[in-house]
Amino acid sequence: MEDQQRLNNLLNEINAYRQQAELIQQQIDLIQTSIAEVDALSNTLDDLEGKDSVEAFVPVGAGSFIKGELKSTDEIIVSIGSGFAVKKDADGAREILAGQKEDLKDSLDKMLANLQQCTDIVGNLQAQAEQLAAAAQGNMTQ
Repeated sequence: MEDQQRLNNLLNEINAYRQQAELIQQQIDLIQTSIAEVDALSNTLDDLEGKDSVEAFVPVGAGSFIKGELKSTDEIIVSIGSGFAVKKDADGAREILAGQKEDLKDSLDKMLANLQQCTDIVGNLQAQAEQLAAAAQGNMTQ
């Protein structure tokens, strides 16, 4: 009976770590999406460099766009987090984006390490649970 309780506790712990790993994976996906957005913005800045004006589709809400013209491409409003933004030239914007990308990569590395740790713990707990289940099975057949 004590072995059954230990097995149940291990299974509950395994489920908790699996849920935690799922949440970490969601965070990893969000960080990777943010990195892709930073890369896309950097590429757009590169494409706009040296152009006085550019035709573009401007978002107007609800996934809708209107064709418009960007009359000035030498000033960019860049988000710096917490709802704040600053006006920068292309080089200044790239500098901010590079810093943001580094921060995102650091966060990604930490999340990947956390995910690996959860995966390792689940593997160890599963091995323990399998041993306990095998021992209980052996006791029942004797």
